[in-house]
Amino acid sequence: MTSANFSSRPISKSGLSFVNEQKPVVNPPLWLLAELTYRCPLQCPYCSNPLDFASQDKELTTTQWIKVFKQARAMGSVQLGFSGGEPLMRKDLAELIAAAHDLGFYTNLITSGIGLTEKKLQTFADAGLDHIQISFQASDETLNAALAGSEKAFRQKLAMAKAVKAHGYPMVLNFVLHRHNIDQIDRIIELCLQLEADDVELATCQFYGWAQLNREGLLPTRDQIERAEQVVKRYRESMAKDGNLTNLLFVTPDYYEERPKGCMGGWGAIFISVTPEGTALPCHSARQLPVKFPSVLEHDLDDIWHHSFGFNRYRGFDWMPEPCRSCDEKEKDYGGCRCQAFMLTGSADNADPVCAKSSHHDKILAAREAANRTRTQIHELQFRNRVNSQLIFKSIP
Repeated sequence: MTSANFSSRPISKSGLSFVNEQKPVVNPPLWLLAELTYRCPLQCPYCSNPLDFASQDKELTTTQWIKVFKQARAMGSVQLGFSGGEPLMRKDLAELIAAAHDLGFYTNLITSGIGLTEKKLQTFADAGLDHIQISFQASDETLNAALAGSEKAFRQKLAMAKAVKAHGYPMVLNFVLHRHNIDQIDRIIELCLQLEADDVELATCQFYGWAQLNREGLLPTRDQIERAEQVVKRYRESMAKDGNLTNLLFVTPDYYEERPKGCMGGWGAIFISVTPEGTALPCHSARQLPVKFPSVLEHDLDDIWHHSFGFNRYRGFDWMPEPCRSCDEKEKDYGGCRCQAFMLTGSADNADPVCAKSSHHDKILAAREAANRTRTQIHELQFRNRVNSQLIFKSIP
């Protein structure tokens, strides 16, 4: 697949090209993800940020972000997530939260907790923030430091998790699982229960961005996944007996499935992401695809959503090759993940290799086998930081 050539397609009033004039009705996006910045004090080796983030220093201004919020709300979007990088690096975060709240959004701050304080929590509450999710790297200080690149991070996260609970926010904790921490899942759950978490996302690493770069050193073995599933099951049963309402969500990696997930609820169906510099994407990983995605600095969000080539490229089913086109599950999985297809096969048009029907499924089988053989240690991973980003970017032709 080649990047879009807008000049060969019909043009909308804003200059964006249509895929065709008879495209099906498109519902508005329900969820807007505002990736406020790529700046972050941590260096997690599984970060979903692009490998070349160090070359992306431009960020939308406060005014520009609020304009995006207004356009999304006018379209019917109801939930707004603030992420990054680390969104707390933005000095205008409280102002952005207040603007989103005043527009009627349900707002969610997705943060590492680094840079969060009691004072900021109160400021955010006054601004109308509805929800905070704090991420941890491990259940103990030593492993957390090794993965995050900060010896102080774990204690800060603990303190802020308790403070978030005390301020009356829903206690939502996220642990990204991989081969180096999944065997401590029982201790992770115990920590979450001690912190009186309402929701816990135990999300096994999904391989995009830096995680894809480090896949061989991060992908758990099937045995590790199965043991973790059993631990989660035991805790759910025990908690149910005790009347504990904490929700444990355990997400396995696509690499151990035989059918792909319905990525983002379908391409350009319910979700829109805007990068720090203003590129609009149908998912937060789509920036790596050889597709020209439009900027909110040049086009209205409504026009981008309905008329841009990038957002229409994989909508519906007409784009699908076989075996997806004739598959009776296509309305459930939408052909799987386009980013995963591109990363593993070189073409985003192909069936997601996770699917056992894909002619490229052998690549998934090979990755599973590599996970059984690898002896990669944490210190051998490539960590997400500016130096590594600059080195990698220079090496990409």
